[in-house]
Order: sequence, then C-alpha cells, then structure tokens
Amino acid sequence: MRRTLPIFGVLAVLLIAIAVSNPHFVEPSGFLAFVKRAAPLAILAAGQYFVIVSGEFDLSVGSLVTAEVVIAARLIDGDSSATWPVLLLLLVVGAVVGLVNGAITTGLRVPSFITTLGLMLILSGAVFLWTGGAPRGALSEQFRELGRGSLGPIPWSVLILLVVGAGVVLLMRASFGRMLVATGDNHRAAALSGVRIHRVKIIAFVLSGLSAALCAILLGGFAGVSAQVGQGLEFQAITAVVLGGVVLGGGRGSIVAAIAGAFTLEALFTLLNLYGISGALEFAVQGVILIAAVALGSVKIPGVLIRKPLPEG
Repeated sequence: MRRTLPIFGVLAVLLIAIAVSNPHFVEPSGFLAFVKRAAPLAILAAGQYFVIVSGEFDLSVGSLVTAEVVIAARLIDGDSSATWPVLLLLLVVGAVVGLVNGAITTGLRVPSFITTLGLMLILSGAVFLWTGGAPRGALSEQFRELGRGSLGPIPWSVLILLVVGAGVVLLMRASFGRMLVATGDNHRAAALSGVRIHRVKIIAFVLSGLSAALCAILLGGFAGVSAQVGQGLEFQAITAVVLGGVVLGGGRGSIVAAIAGAFTLEALFTLLNLYGISGALEFAVQGVILIAAVALGSVKIPGVLIRKPLPEG
C-alpha cells in the first residue's frame, strides 16, 4: 500500500498547480474536460497493467490504436449505419491481436518484448502500406460522439472510464487477480499451486488488446483520423503504470495506482502546456520519469523485508 501512496500525492500537487495557473480548471466543466483527455490513456494503462503485473510487456498497443482508427475510418467512410458493426469489429480485432501476442509469448516462448515489438512493426507497416501515410475514409458522427460527446454534463469517455475502472478493480479482487499476481511474482510456484500460467498470461494480453481498442474508439472520436494517432502511446502507458508503483517484472502493484499514474502523466503534460514548454520535451520527461520510477522501486531499505502484497483495488 505504501508504494501506491506517493502517486496520489504527486497527482494532487499537479492538480493544485494546474488550478493555480488556470482557475477555470476547478470548475466542473474544466475538470471533466481534463478527465475526458486522460480517459484514453487511463484505459490503456489499465490494460498494460495486466500484462506488466504478470511479468510481461505489450509494446504493440500504440500501433494497434492507430490501426484500429484507420480501419474504422476506412470501413465506416461516413456511413452511420456501419458504426456499431465496426465498433464490435474493433473490439474483436483488439482481442485477436492480444490473443496472438499471448499465444506466441507462451506457446513459442518468445519473450514478450520481442513478440509485441514485432507486432508493433507489423501493424505500423500494414497501416502505412494500406494508407500510404494518408488515411482515407471518415468516421461517422455516431462514432465520434463516444469520444467528444456527453450524456448530459458528463462526457461519454468519462462514463466509459468509470465502467472500465470498476470492472478491472473487481477483476483484480477476484481469483483471476490473485492468480495474475502470483504468476508475475513466481511463475514456478504459481504453476505448482495449480495456476494455469499460460492461460492467465494470454488473458492478460487479450485484456490489453481490448483496452487498446477502447482507447482507439475514444481517441478517434476525440481527435479524428490520423496515421499517428497512437504514436508513442505504448511508452506513455508503460510510464503511467510504472509511475503508479507497479514493478517491472511483475508480482506487485495496484490497478488503481496504475490508472492514477495515467492521470498524473496527463496532468504533467497539461501543466507543461500551460507554461508554454515545448511538447517535444514530453518524450524526455517520460524517459526521466520511467528511469526514476524504476530506480526508486529497486531501492531496498537495509533490514526491512518488503513483501509483495495481494492485488489492491
């Protein structure tokens, strides 16, 4: 629990700093707009959490987000009647990509770093080959409503994030959560205790693929069609998860803290923009945060035994 507390403190400080720089931020509309911007990354970070806490990586999610948006625009092409079938197809594609990642990693014993890096390159190449760098087609208004519309005063993306957040918390509190953490902690011991390691890891990758599909739906609706819409998102998701105190290598971490890490990252970028700092520095900031978070996580206090806790909500 102590590992997760700092991220909430940092998030609170950043939110206060934003409110000082922009008083409109404390108004309900201003804060909801911030949550709306952070929702896609928070959902993606939740999916990445499942993979990382199991002891693996998923580097394919950024390219998968781009591919999903491009596919949606090409298939819908402004036709509102195609919206819901395409939305369902995007979720299926996300699950299938996750299934492929999991099957190759567990069945062929290819390190997940290599597997997902390969899928990232394959998806990026396929998108470029299909679009020539200029995506064609258009998203329907019904599709874009999910990313930029609202139900009354509350944006749809915020409602979707709340549903996803509640779902993943319940999932981590169920037996699957305990098996997932046990797998990342010590897969040999978990296997001896009856945990089906391969199945647990494949499910983690499928959940990551589904989160990428939801992220693509929200980003496509919010920002429109672009061949770079998912660029760098895989690193942002990993940074958010590590910032939330989740240990690389698996076995320890809170799903709520991982989501808080995504909000913290978005708050930091918002603050940088308010002070007019170049967006090009975002990658440098992510790199510093990632190295610092991992370094701090590896520090051991002499004489203190740090036990890996059960999954936290």
